[in-house]
Amino acid sequence: MSLSLLLAVIFCASFILTMVGLGGGLIFSPLFVLLGFPLSNAVSASLFLNGVAALSAGITYYRKKMIDIKTAVPLLVSSSLAAPFGAMLTSVIDLRLFSGLLAGVIFLAAMRMIFSGNAESETTALSEKHRILGGGAIGIAVGVMAGLLGIGGGVFIVPLLIYLLKMPTKTAAATSIFIVIFSSFSGFVAHISLASTDWKFIFLAACFSFAGGQLGSRIMSERLRGKAVRRIFGVVLLVFFLKLLQKAWL
Repeated sequence: MSLSLLLAVIFCASFILTMVGLGGGLIFSPLFVLLGFPLSNAVSASLFLNGVAALSAGITYYRKKMIDIKTAVPLLVSSSLAAPFGAMLTSVIDLRLFSGLLAGVIFLAAMRMIFSGNAESETTALSEKHRILGGGAIGIAVGVMAGLLGIGGGVFIVPLLIYLLKMPTKTAAATSIFIVIFSSFSGFVAHISLASTDWKFIFLAACFSFAGGQLGSRIMSERLRGKAVRRIFGVVLLVFFLKLLQKAWL
């Protein structure tokens, strides 16, 4: 793949995934591996570009007051604390079996996202106390799964915020983006301390990732309805579902 085409893919991935609460890592990491990047470079580049796209979108969402900070902070803290425990579980749990079971859950979530009606009218707002406590509990679950599978937690955060904390779809996506910023850059710092990084490529690609995040966040906040965001996210979940099946079978 030529550099110009790769940069275009990075822009498009950031554009689409920042609209639904992700940064692009779901596409970046496997793409870089397929292109022959050393694994350490693929992961570190993916995390950095994921963080840049999320930061770009987060700026827009913050300015438009779409981020639920009070829910995001306890989720962010608890997921960060729980992730190491998830990583330790990889040695005692059959990861293939777990991936297969989780794939089933993700598939059901995807179907609900794609085929649900107007979920905004079906939900009842929870109290601030329940949102804070619920955010902390969700963070623990997300942190364990993220540490166990070695992935970011955005694919779990958005549906949990929507269906457990009754958060409006757009707010859930924007809040997830805020959390992804911290998880991506913290992971990036850990990886660059262990392996070399292609800074020239990363900084060039970051420009396209930032631009994609800006465009995606502006379109989501101004033009898309919650139902459209849910359906796009449902399609993203189906991609993740296929990746988990591959992990379970190979």
